[in-house]
Amino acid sequence: MSEASGTARGGKILVDSLLTHGVDLAFCVPGESYLAVLDGLYDVRDQLRLVVCRQEGGAAFMAEAYGKLTGRPGVCFVTRGPGATNAAIGVHTAQQDSSPMILFVGQVGSDVMEREGFQEVDYRKMYGSMAKWVAQIDRADRIPEMVSHAFHLAVSGRPGPVVLALPEDMLMSEAVAPRVERYRRVSANPGSREMAQLRNHLIQCNRPMLILGGGDWNVQACKDIQRFAEKNYLPVACTFRRQDLFDNRHGLYCGDVGIGINPKLQKRIAEADLLIVAGARLGEMTTGGYTLLSVPRPEQRVVHVHPGAEELGRVYQASLMINSGMPEFAEWAAQLGAAESERWQDWSDGANTDYLENVAPVSVPGALNLSEVVHWLDTHLPEDAIIANGAGNFAGWVSRFHRYTGFRTQLGPTNGAMGYGVPSAVAAKCVHPERMVLSFNGDGDYLMNGQELATAVQYGLPIVFFVVNNGMYGTIRMHQEREFPERVHGTELHNPDFAALARAFGAHGELVTTNAEFVPAWERTMASGKPAVIELRIDPDVITTRTTLSAIRTRALAQRNPVQG
Repeated sequence: MSEASGTARGGKILVDSLLTHGVDLAFCVPGESYLAVLDGLYDVRDQLRLVVCRQEGGAAFMAEAYGKLTGRPGVCFVTRGPGATNAAIGVHTAQQDSSPMILFVGQVGSDVMEREGFQEVDYRKMYGSMAKWVAQIDRADRIPEMVSHAFHLAVSGRPGPVVLALPEDMLMSEAVAPRVERYRRVSANPGSREMAQLRNHLIQCNRPMLILGGGDWNVQACKDIQRFAEKNYLPVACTFRRQDLFDNRHGLYCGDVGIGINPKLQKRIAEADLLIVAGARLGEMTTGGYTLLSVPRPEQRVVHVHPGAEELGRVYQASLMINSGMPEFAEWAAQLGAAESERWQDWSDGANTDYLENVAPVSVPGALNLSEVVHWLDTHLPEDAIIANGAGNFAGWVSRFHRYTGFRTQLGPTNGAMGYGVPSAVAAKCVHPERMVLSFNGDGDYLMNGQELATAVQYGLPIVFFVVNNGMYGTIRMHQEREFPERVHGTELHNPDFAALARAFGAHGELVTTNAEFVPAWERTMASGKPAVIELRIDPDVITTRTTLSAIRTRALAQRNPVQG
């Protein structure tokens, strides 16, 4: 800043705005379009840590994971054009996962705009359906105003992503910046009349169930909702990749509602006469393709609580709809008078028994049993360990057999984005260096962002990355065998030696092919003190936690060629 004029470059004004809003960590892939921001960050490198990533998709995933972990907007900087398109996957994940995030994108200078200048993109059009707000800051003196709006919007109502484009010449221009205060989250509160109606629904039911999901939760909200469940002896389920909203070891927990749902839990949801759904959108993954509940009017009585008013009544006409932030709703719910829950105690106890039976290890073909591996980890990990995963059938072994201990011990993409497991684990270790962080990845999934192992090595982040190797895009192969049995094409993979590749990055590498090899490999990994990759090579026939490829193929062929009577 010039002391004589009181002005500063746009890049510095932007960095000062980030500090105003409490940003202490940001992720980036550098680009010439925002050099003025990098210069501004240089002056505050002791206040704001900048993690330099290897690809913009990984950087955006890290920012999304930061938002999911902390409830504060994750910040990501990428350059124009190709950088922005690479980062789109993180914005889409933040949208569907309701994670607060702000993506800053370098933009061409205003002197060449609308000419299809080098790497020019209209970001309003590109990101318009994926973000809560997409804007371009054309004047340096408006940076504090627009950045403030971005932070408020990212965390208020249903959390989500915001995108701000930064023209290169705007960042280099000088202006006097108005002062602003740190952002504050704005949320709806439930009314006393609505909460009284909720209690009346509880009084009248016999087979209730509480389903937790979505974003906008924090530690206190999870404690409050647990008090509500305990006072009313409610069985509690969590939605797809939101299992850490309720301690899975609790006697009222009954499992997750999503891909690979326990058939017994699915049956209980169908038989329930009251579903209290807090935070979840009741989207496709939660409802089994909108079949678990009838559209638009469920047969069960449904109380739907959501921070975004636009989601209430969007698909399902609930009996009671409450527009509220999750901390606000949970606080009210914890203070409600208890219903007479004696009549459904057997129902709740039975739901928990079903869950405990479902998490017991199962028999599978081959020498390495992932259910046994996850079970061993479940009994040996620190209670606050964070487990991240990407997308694919391999993740089913973790979601079914691991028991998450509480809020933000899980990081997974509800939008099913592959390549999430490695960068989200890097973000988790940056945010919580004192906690153990594990990352589960499939072989195809890992190589979509496995280059961020270099980021973990560069910053000395001792994360354990598991790579489940079955030599295929397993989820697609499963569907392929179901729809077109024995016509395998486009789903096979020829993989590298993942352990050797890890060592080339400067990490520790292990290959595990049998159950007996796992514990010694784990112990060597822990002793290394490095980021590490443990390849888990499994029998390709083991496609899900409940069936095999050969069984799927046999059923599909039988349906196509029924025995003639």
